[in-house]
Amino acid sequence: GLVEAAVKSYKQALILRPDFPEATCNLLHTLQCVCCWEDRDKMFTEVEGIIRRQINVSMDMHMSVLPSVQPFHAIAYPIDPMLALDISRKYAAHCSLIASRFALPPFNHPAPIPIKQDCGNQRLKIGYVSSDFGNHPLSHLMGSVFGMHNRENVEVFCYALSQNDGTEWRQRIQSEAEHFIDVSSMSSDVIAKMINKDGIQILINLNGYTKGARNEIFAMQPAPIQVSYMGFPGTTGADYIDYLVTDEFVSPLRYAHIYSEKLVHLPHCYFVNDYKQKNRDVLDPHCQHKRSDYGLPEDKFIFACFNQLYKMDPEIFNTWCNILKRVPNSALWLLKFPAAGETRLRAYAAAQGVQPEQIIFTDVAMKHEHIRRSALADLCLDTPLCNAHTTGTDVLWAGLPMVTLPLEKMATRVAGSLCLATGLGEEMIVNSMKEYEERAVSLALNRLKLRALTNKLKAARLTCPLFDTARWVRNLERSYFKMWNLYCSGQQPQHFKVTENDFDFPYNR
Repeated sequence: GLVEAAVKSYKQALILRPDFPEATCNLLHTLQCVCCWEDRDKMFTEVEGIIRRQINVSMDMHMSVLPSVQPFHAIAYPIDPMLALDISRKYAAHCSLIASRFALPPFNHPAPIPIKQDCGNQRLKIGYVSSDFGNHPLSHLMGSVFGMHNRENVEVFCYALSQNDGTEWRQRIQSEAEHFIDVSSMSSDVIAKMINKDGIQILINLNGYTKGARNEIFAMQPAPIQVSYMGFPGTTGADYIDYLVTDEFVSPLRYAHIYSEKLVHLPHCYFVNDYKQKNRDVLDPHCQHKRSDYGLPEDKFIFACFNQLYKMDPEIFNTWCNILKRVPNSALWLLKFPAAGETRLRAYAAAQGVQPEQIIFTDVAMKHEHIRRSALADLCLDTPLCNAHTTGTDVLWAGLPMVTLPLEKMATRVAGSLCLATGLGEEMIVNSMKEYEERAVSLALNRLKLRALTNKLKAARLTCPLFDTARWVRNLERSYFKMWNLYCSGQQPQHFKVTENDFDFPYNR
């Protein structure tokens, strides 16, 4: 967390040893986190060269050289999506290497017998593996899902890779999930054996390449069908992960080549949330926050972006500066996320001719308050390089419209999918940076048009698919039954689309 000291150390290391890939790549990441963009293009070219060399060397020599850029960092980099796939593949291979050291014999899997047929299970056994059952965005979003599964058709097992953090989030999942097992103190092979012994038919990886993950469990292949969902908005590059649960907008089939998994397209939006259950009070008009509570100007048009600063790049910030200069009496509201980025962004904006009082920074707030105060802005401006995911869901629930520009990689398309699932996507999604600027300016200058959009969004919250968690869970279950039925009929995993009147599904019989 000591960014300035880290930057200094990396630079010193590179003076002592110029060829030091880890230092170069970590320096770039640290500078990205605080919006230090000098020489950015040159550094990205250098880092891309480093990764390509590392991948080629290890291919030639059959060595497992881990690229110096982690898959989670690569998500927010403007690098070639095929290179991001290669990075993930290398990390997946490394997990296989860790798995092989446990020297387990291959697992036997549950027999491929369709559910509700003679001598088969009456229910599908689903296992969720995560280090984030606790106070973490994953649980804020998925809290209700584990208990909302229909117990007539599915039996849910949650395997917690982290210890109980004592929060309400952990308590809730623990009490609502049918089986909740804390495996945090066990070794990965013991966890894999347990999963296999429990007879799990579909195993869901809720981490991917994020902190606390134990992907080697999946490399041991304890279950016949293995799926990536939610934790990691990109491809795992793992041949032992069969499916990625996503949607048609976020991962269109025309981009299937940048994923190693088969794509499962849920209807509406793949990204689930729990606000209808947990944050209903945001909708109460009587307990709204006031701008003065946060020192926000009453009379200005406020654009907002609540994303972490690493998601910003010069191109979007230049566009924001243009918007601020074109909209009289406007301001941009950002979070100190991290605080070390504030002075750099202020200086950058000033250099673009933006007035100092047009940039407003506030502290990161607790989840609940964060959603409530989001409604104080007039329009949310999304970051194309890596979208608002959880944050995007937050602002839409607060009734704040946004402008978003989808690109190619998964993490650049999530906000667009969120917008579409409100039913008002067309008004919020743009196709180019120029159009982004024009849309933001025209909404700001045409208050009636913006008010109409805001009112439609507020009215749609309780009925649109985006916030209908129960409906979403049914669709997820449909995808599980389809995966299992394909497996039972002896077919290989394949891309498929879930529809809401699907006859593969027990409810419709």
